Amino acid sequence: LQKSLNETFGADKYSEARKEVLTNMFSRPMQMALYFCTGVLEDETLFRHYALNVPFYTHFTSPIRRYADVIVHRLLSASLGASSPIKMEKEAIQRQADHCNDRKMASKRVQELSADLFFAIFVRV
Repeated sequence: LQKSLNETFGADKYSEARKEVLTNMFSRPMQMALYFCTGVLEDETLFRHYALNVPFYTHFTSPIRRYADVIVHRLLSASLGASSPIKMEKEAIQRQADHCNDRKMASKRVQELSADLFFAIFVRV
């Protein structure tokens, strides 16, 4: 996809902006990752990461960035014995995951609407 975009848009002063907008639009249909508590899911095939083709997968970044990452760091630390066990039921952890998913979806929607507005203004000119 990237190669096709590079070949199609050439090197004029707007080519990078067009590529960026269209790349963003092409990636929208991809399924977003969802946070979930493994303790509430019985089907371990749901833990799979399709694109990486691995059966078990977890992802997190610096805990200063997202609350979901704070939770993962705490759970990982507790599972490794580096801190006290988490005093939350798995259902409570799943509710936190659902809330993080809702906020992430809302943020993504605003980002998409912003890109749509930019694109509309761009093609109008």
